[in-house]
Amino acid sequence: MIQIAFIRDNKEEVISRLAKRGLNVQNEVDQILRADENRRKTQLQLDNLLAESNQWSKQVGELFKQGKKEEAEVLRVKSSAAKDQIKTLESALDEAGKNLDSLLVQLPNMPHASVPTGKSSEDNEVVLEWGEKPTLYAGAVPHWDIAEKYNLIDFELGVKITGAGFPVYLGKGARLQRALINFFLDEALKAGYREVQPPIVVNEDSGFGTGQLPDKEGQMYYVNEDQIYLIPTAEVPITNIYRNVILKENELPLRNVGYTPCFRREAGSYGKDVRGLNRLHQFDKVEIVHIAHPENSYDELEKMSQYVQGLLQKLELPYRALRLCGGDMGFASALTYDMEVWSAAQQRWLEVSSVSNFESFQSNRLKCRFKPNEGKNELVHTLNGSALALPRIVASLLENHQDENGVRIPKALQAYTGFDRI
Repeated sequence: MIQIAFIRDNKEEVISRLAKRGLNVQNEVDQILRADENRRKTQLQLDNLLAESNQWSKQVGELFKQGKKEEAEVLRVKSSAAKDQIKTLESALDEAGKNLDSLLVQLPNMPHASVPTGKSSEDNEVVLEWGEKPTLYAGAVPHWDIAEKYNLIDFELGVKITGAGFPVYLGKGARLQRALINFFLDEALKAGYREVQPPIVVNEDSGFGTGQLPDKEGQMYYVNEDQIYLIPTAEVPITNIYRNVILKENELPLRNVGYTPCFRREAGSYGKDVRGLNRLHQFDKVEIVHIAHPENSYDELEKMSQYVQGLLQKLELPYRALRLCGGDMGFASALTYDMEVWSAAQQRWLEVSSVSNFESFQSNRLKCRFKPNEGKNELVHTLNGSALALPRIVASLLENHQDENGVRIPKALQAYTGFDRI
């Protein structure tokens, strides 16, 4: 959530930066500023009346001591009437605050200056490419055919048990999943991350804190009886560890890693892009979350990007890094890098990771601050990234490393799988 003080002092900048998302928020910003003015005016009236009421109360006591009962009675009646006015103003202030917040939460985060202007993925900027696209043998097939041939993943069995988008991993397919999870976690621990095993369901406050609510409630699975949500990513519970927390400046940056299953309804997703492992309702992912000092958060973002790229290099997967345009970024992001792996069998790029800096957008909702050596408490910056999401990594491994004799396992992964070939 953008801080109201920033909007108040930088109206034109807010409008200009959000235009990078393809949005014209002139009316919305004006409405927010009117709501803010109303709240501040109500607050001023309340503060003045409280001050006057306190003064009258003191004067009543003094007048009684001086034997001026009539004057004291007049002030007492006046003070009593003020209490009713105070209750009315307190109620009005509460309502004005809720109205302002309801408007603020509808504004997405402001893109960073380096974010390209654009409306869709076609406007994203390619930052770099790594590795050579493999030339496959004549009989190469997409991952869903490999999975069926070697009995690695049963998509139809998942439909029987649950529904489409809930595959069942079998034999070496299941072992490959487990190997990747352990590999990603071990690599994170080597890099200095603290491992966290969070809940995989969260309450509404947690969903609001990271920006999933009220923006993405239609994409989340909801347990109505308990009013909790299945997580779309470990970002939500791990970042919410720091909700309503004041950190010490010397504690920053904080770097956490966690593995969880993830659940996404993916409503409205159809066609070839969702075949096989390309888009699932349940999948496994290892997530990294950084809590950073505002002055250093973009250095942290670059470190996260390099770390994720290092994982892809160890898996011997050709990839490219994209800087997302304003219209393709998530609601809460200020800058996002996507990592896409080349799928040799499908002849297209598959997104396998998003690494984002949210600046203070999430921490303003979370009320997560740090105490500097001097001055007032400040909002931290929050960042997160996939390191990595398994489905498309598995798809890319099966497709890019296939040959006439099966699928070769990358050297870095062999100690985790226990086999070097499928």
